[in-house]
Amino acid sequence: MADAIADTRRLYTKPQNLNDAYGPPSNFLEIDVSNPETVGVGRGRYTTYEVRLKTNLPIFKLKESSVRRRYSDFEWLRAELERESKVVVPPLPGKALFRQLPFRGDDGIFDDSFIEERRQGLEQFLNKVAGHPLAQNERCLHMFLQDEIVDKNYTPSKIRQCCLG
Repeated sequence: MADAIADTRRLYTKPQNLNDAYGPPSNFLEIDVSNPETVGVGRGRYTTYEVRLKTNLPIFKLKESSVRRRYSDFEWLRAELERESKVVVPPLPGKALFRQLPFRGDDGIFDDSFIEERRQGLEQFLNKVAGHPLAQNERCLHMFLQDEIVDKNYTPSKIRQCCLG
C-alpha cells in the first residue's frame, strides 16, 4: 500500500520566482477579427473586418497593429500561403453562394448572423495560420496583418529575424 501512495505524490518542480510569475508572458500572439462593417451599395457592397494583432514575437515588426480586410483579402492570403510555404493551410469559411441568391427573406451575405459566423471562421483561420512557425516567416502574412494596404503585386519572400537575443 505504501508503494501506491508514493506513486501518487506530486512531481516536484522548480519553485517559480516572482519574475516568472509576474513578468511578461513568454511568447504570445493574439489575433482578433472584429467590428464588421458593410460598405458600398448594390453589387459593389461588401463587408470588411478589423484585424487586430498583439504579439511580442520578434519576427513581427509591430507589436500591435490594426487593419481592415475583406473576405477576398483572406482568400488572397490563403492562396499565397499555399503557393509560397510548406504549410498545410486550413480552409476559409465557405463562400456562401446560396446566400447570394435573389429573393431571399434575409439580407443574405449581409445578414448579421451570417457576418458573425463568418467573422468567427476568419478569426479561427487567421489564428491557426499565424500560429504556425513556417507561416510566420512569410512576407504575405506580415503584410496582411500589419500593412494598411495589401500590395497584391508584392515579391514573395521570407522574413528574416533580425537582432536575435
